[in-house]
Amino acid sequence: MRVMVMIKATKTSESNAMPSEKMLTEMGQYNEELMKAGVMLSGDGLKPTSMGKRVVFSGTSERQVIDGPFPLSEKLLAGYWIWQVKDMDEAVAWVKKCPDPMPGDESVIEIRPFFELEDFGEEMTPELREKEEQMRKALE
Repeated sequence: MRVMVMIKATKTSESNAMPSEKMLTEMGQYNEELMKAGVMLSGDGLKPTSMGKRVVFSGTSERQVIDGPFPLSEKLLAGYWIWQVKDMDEAVAWVKKCPDPMPGDESVIEIRPFFELEDFGEEMTPELREKEEQMRKALE
């Protein structure tokens, strides 16, 4: 099972405050542990929303581009990992081992499973499945 593990943004992360050397060391050690266990597929920290943009879709052709920063909310992310785990319990166990990603602020980490091809049932025809598998191979 693949999951996305999302570190929620805080006022501190949105202020573009850089992590301490201690935090970078601890998180680097944690990432190494994840990699050695074959869990971590990908992961990165994200710059604050002041450096981002949103594109809002209205109808079929309207696109509105909004420059950051965006209002702080539980929807903002400061970083993410993509993990391969056997189940949600394993993902939770790994998150519990994580160093506090937002020292001084309340840290929230959300875990969400990815859709897999089999989740789509009959709607995922053999032709669509083949195209999807070809695309995924090309991305590797």
